[in-house]
Amino acid sequence: MKDWFSKGSPWIWLSGGAVSICMVAVTGLVLMIAINGLSHFWPKPVVEFEYRLPGQSEGQRVIGEVNRTETMTAIAMREAGLTVPEGQELVTRHMIKRGNRDVTGQDFVWYLDDHMYDRRFPRDILVLERLTWGDFYGYLVDYRIDGEVVAEGAEARAAFRQRMAETADLVREINVIERVDIGDVNFRMEQLRLRDRGLNLNERLSEAQREQARAEMAERQAALDEDYAVLEQRRNELRHEVGRYAITMETMEGQMRTIRLDAVVHAWWPNDMSMFQKMGHYGRNFWDFVSGYPREANTEGGILPAIYGTVLMVILMSIVVTPFGVLAAIYLREYAKQGWLTRVIRISVNNLAGVPSIVFGVFGLGFFVYFLGGNIDRLFYQEALPSPTFGSPALIWASLTLALLTLPVVIVATEEGLSRIPRSIRDGSLALGATKAETLWRTVIPLAAPAMMTGVILSVARAAGEVAPLMLVGVVKLAPSLPLDGNAPFLHLDRAFMHLGFHIFDVGFQSPNVEAGRPLVYATALILVALIIVLNLTAMIIRNRLRERYRSESD
Repeated sequence: MKDWFSKGSPWIWLSGGAVSICMVAVTGLVLMIAINGLSHFWPKPVVEFEYRLPGQSEGQRVIGEVNRTETMTAIAMREAGLTVPEGQELVTRHMIKRGNRDVTGQDFVWYLDDHMYDRRFPRDILVLERLTWGDFYGYLVDYRIDGEVVAEGAEARAAFRQRMAETADLVREINVIERVDIGDVNFRMEQLRLRDRGLNLNERLSEAQREQARAEMAERQAALDEDYAVLEQRRNELRHEVGRYAITMETMEGQMRTIRLDAVVHAWWPNDMSMFQKMGHYGRNFWDFVSGYPREANTEGGILPAIYGTVLMVILMSIVVTPFGVLAAIYLREYAKQGWLTRVIRISVNNLAGVPSIVFGVFGLGFFVYFLGGNIDRLFYQEALPSPTFGSPALIWASLTLALLTLPVVIVATEEGLSRIPRSIRDGSLALGATKAETLWRTVIPLAAPAMMTGVILSVARAAGEVAPLMLVGVVKLAPSLPLDGNAPFLHLDRAFMHLGFHIFDVGFQSPNVEAGRPLVYATALILVALIIVLNLTAMIIRNRLRERYRSESD
């Protein structure tokens, strides 16, 4: 036993056990997130039942999906004011997603299992995913064109299916016109407006020069007005066309509701779908989630702007932090005189890594946004004042703030890599006549490149998941436009952006409809984890290739 301890075997087993526990915990966490997030896109069966409390002769007809089920004690249920059968200690209740929020005012309701009677799964129940007011559950009654009934029953179902695909194409065209085409025209109009204000503020121009510039701008404005009128006319024509078609739905209360087809995103009969149809529905829903835009206070729709903003911010942060961190590490390790001042700097760098991230956010807001951005506006964007250009939270300030946040990680990793390069390699290079700078650039830095990439990997992993500082320096709940588009200068560093981490916080804790947003929190968290893994794997592949390349060259 004494030899076993002296050889360090217990500590090896202890370390291995700790690593195994961590791997199991991480794997379980990812699986839990994946199950809760990915199951949201599968079409669940819709149940219809009669909910009748004791003493009631007639019950309430309910249509909806079983969102989740839980078992509670009868005492807890009575304390909550619910009627529980006598002599029963445990009670099972189901949360039913009834949808139809515009009709009932509440789309998620708890129902006791003991009071649910005559459960069935009718094949003709129709589910509609709408642009507003969430999902709608009911029975298709008829299909209308210009308010006139043209089909009922099975004919209405066939006509609705055919027209829904055509309407979806028209709606996509409307979205392209509004988001892209009209957005481009409005952007160019705003640039002309700012240029006109700049002419008035520029005292070095003569009146003749101003008049000539205004004449050119008037021609461009007239052309833009004409383009806008054409796009608006086309959009109105499409809106009129898609607005002609509608369906009538019967709710669980027996009410009749007319729903226009342009307000419907998807429609399906979940109880009448084959396995292949369900798989196709699942793939389409997941793709819409990844490639679509958010709706309904971020509780519906997709997360494309959040993915876009997260990736772009991480790339810009890496471009900024890598050279500064590497240069600082090279100076501290290779050039700085090793004394008390250098030790103090290293201690400060290490301590900087432990500063709470919200402190960096406050610093970024005060220095980058208010001081630096405000002065940039006063010097270069006077025509836009008092509306700020760079003097408000934006992509560039978020990237710089996270660059400061992750700078110590890159410095420490690069220094560790430089310290592992043997002294003999440096002496050999100098002996062959190379200068110190040439030795560093051609010999030392390439050998330390894998360690530098390790620092970048760690910085990317931390920056991609940060939320607190970004809330102060650039992230918003909903960004009207992406920071990268087809308008010059293409990359708009002055725009606010969406972020996956903040999207999770907003949907999970600020959503007006918590139950509707719950599965989206898991799905978005899974996308964020997958994105971090992809970014890290990319950096690891680059690091391994650098390691193999310089190892083979040294051999």
